[in-house]
Amino acid sequence: MSDEPRLLAGGSLRDRLRAQVLVPVVAAPMFLCTGPDLAVAACAGGVVGTLTLNHCRDVAELDGQLRRVRTALDRVREAEPDRVIGPLAVNTSLGLDRVAVRALLDACRRRGVEVVITANGDPAEFVPAAHDAGVAVLHDVTSMRFATKAMAAGVDGLVAIGAGGGGHSGPLSPLTFVPMLRAAYDGLIVLAGTVTTGAMVRAAEVLGADLAYVGTRFIATHESLAPAAYKEMLVASRAEDLRYTSAVNGVAANWLEPALRRVGVDVDALPATPARGHAHLPEGVRPWRDVWSAGQGVSLIDEVLPAAEVVARLRREYVAACATPDLAGPAA
Repeated sequence: MSDEPRLLAGGSLRDRLRAQVLVPVVAAPMFLCTGPDLAVAACAGGVVGTLTLNHCRDVAELDGQLRRVRTALDRVREAEPDRVIGPLAVNTSLGLDRVAVRALLDACRRRGVEVVITANGDPAEFVPAAHDAGVAVLHDVTSMRFATKAMAAGVDGLVAIGAGGGGHSGPLSPLTFVPMLRAAYDGLIVLAGTVTTGAMVRAAEVLGADLAYVGTRFIATHESLAPAAYKEMLVASRAEDLRYTSAVNGVAANWLEPALRRVGVDVDALPATPARGHAHLPEGVRPWRDVWSAGQGVSLIDEVLPAAEVVARLRREYVAACATPDLAGPAA
């Protein structure tokens, strides 16, 4: 099978992506947490696996990770020819220069990556280059304003980052955000924010999404790059332990209060409306590396598991949710 990207060759992105997965889930790309082992486990489990350029030194390092993932998945495919292996996507922040964009897209073509997920900027210049390379673009959005700009740029899908998610989550509930997007957009939509179970994945579909991001649940896996103390904190924490604030790195995000206290931050003294871009952290302490984030789905995480077991549970729960009888009652 050729490694050349093919998702834009024909048919809708929605149909072609969903045909390659057992459950409509993306193992979300997470800074300093997502790596080759997690990507392999996700894809081998039948969901969309991801890698991120954001914590690589350069595209060459990312390309090495892509090669490692492809080699591992080729072995899986050789051993189990009938196994459903999910596609691999790459995440990057925008703002790359043209040389880096070309190098990234060349790496995608070389390693058979069919989707790039972009964030933190206007994708207008990136989209034409990606399409020329035969690569689809999904773009992170946290509001209708940003979604409108992304749609105008010609993206192939939107990642609707709603309230309650880990990292830089948006202010809108997914219960509202996804239907708003679906009313205005007929492309692919990914619901992101708090998704932890297969029933939540099914709920995302009912709202109008095509796929669901699962993030925090995959941090608490054996394969994630997160340190053991971070994984243990996720197991011990609940949604009440989160602080949604922009005081940590200048952009609103959900942070674990135990992680803030661990590095000496007085949580009760954090300003309600800090100046944008100003971090209220001790000297030498860095967000994400030393201070950790989680989504509200942390309340449903009780153990660190192999990623394969997380995917298997998601699938069992999703199938059960899809089989739930219609509760709407008789038509009026």
